[in-house]
Amino acid sequence: MNVAIIPARGGSKRIPGKNIKHFVGKPIIAYSIEAAKESGLFDRIFVSTDSEKIALTAKKFGAEVPFTRPKDLSGDFASTAMVILHALKWLEGQGTPAKYACCIYATAPFIKAKYIEKGYRLITRKSASAVFSVTSFPFSIFRALHIDEAGCLKMFWSEYEFARSNDMPEAYHDAGQFYWLDGKKFIKTKKIYSNDALPVIIPRFLVQDIDTKEDWKTAEVKYGVCKARKLL
Repeated sequence: MNVAIIPARGGSKRIPGKNIKHFVGKPIIAYSIEAAKESGLFDRIFVSTDSEKIALTAKKFGAEVPFTRPKDLSGDFASTAMVILHALKWLEGQGTPAKYACCIYATAPFIKAKYIEKGYRLITRKSASAVFSVTSFPFSIFRALHIDEAGCLKMFWSEYEFARSNDMPEAYHDAGQFYWLDGKKFIKTKKIYSNDALPVIIPRFLVQDIDTKEDWKTAEVKYGVCKARKLL
């Protein structure tokens, strides 16, 4: 069985009600649910939440909410891995273990079914423990600076001071959209960033972390441009 797990707790502080706040006409969580449905890959799509309001919204858009997330997994320090593990063990307890699970973030309005599908093809064909979305940094991380105790700028990697950009390795960061996981392997290791994890590279224009009100506004502007140019 393949299952999509969408973590969506109710206690967002920087953007109150973030997971169901309307984004360009509908609750932001709807984009994740709809992309999961469009992929056609999942036997079950469910939302892990501690919030009745989120549960009602999730059901409205076609997701299941088969349990209420425990309080100890709903605080500021509960990790994504802990939430996924809880969901997978719940499925095992129901006698319906997941062969593959895809954790999809609730605040990922740029997510596209084709990249979820690409991740599934990778994890099944390569027998990887994990596959997740990444995107490239817009500027080489090897020219990153820090400010020392005297207030002066210093390079983290001074050996790259005179290196050409073309000669520096490409660097990537988590795109914050989805993680495909081998169910059995994940329950055993409890690690998303496994040693054999594989990437699905997402274009930078389809990636936007949404943690602050400024992030939200940036995402709305970017989404509008992508829509106008038929990139979504």
